[in-house]
Amino acid sequence: MLTTLFDILRQADHGLLLALNGRHTSWLDPIMVFASQAKAWLSGYLLLIVVLAYLFRRRAWALLPIIGASVGLADLISARLFKPFFHRLRPSHTLDLGPLLHLPDGPGGQLGFLSSHAANVAALATLLCLLLPPRYRAAKGCAVAWATLVCVSRVYLGVHYPSDVLGGALLGVALGFGGAAVYGRVVRRLAGPVSIPTPELQQA
Repeated sequence: MLTTLFDILRQADHGLLLALNGRHTSWLDPIMVFASQAKAWLSGYLLLIVVLAYLFRRRAWALLPIIGASVGLADLISARLFKPFFHRLRPSHTLDLGPLLHLPDGPGGQLGFLSSHAANVAALATLLCLLLPPRYRAAKGCAVAWATLVCVSRVYLGVHYPSDVLGGALLGVALGFGGAAVYGRVVRRLAGPVSIPTPELQQA
């Protein structure tokens, strides 16, 4: 029974990979390659730091290190713990799937479970969704859309199975919730209730 279930999940994993990777086009390839390149987002990360420092002001001293720690832990746990432990080859490095895949950004590293890209962006997006006030719905939506694009790009490029990405995203979400809980405790203990001053309060 377990073997049959495992085979079904494995076939679904492979099928979704081939279906998404098979939809490659000449105009979509560079977009997905760009989405997967962490260095390409560096200016965006720097802008995000500036915006968060402005919004959270004195509380940014607690928020920014917690964001850094959450994303850093996501990367560390996925790359140093899960990948060596499970030692699962990326599809681009397997004999059965590798020749069938379109690899516009190359085969990537050897090991794939979990996806560090997915873990990192999910941790950051989760923290932004939890800690930004409700009026920043558009910003939260952009964070989720960006994280989704990065995750999808890993499968589209043929360097991760969907399960690699799903596992990484779940790890990132868990660390995001943990980071938000730590931030809430730190701020409540040292600086009062968690909130960003509203324009009305600033004017008063």
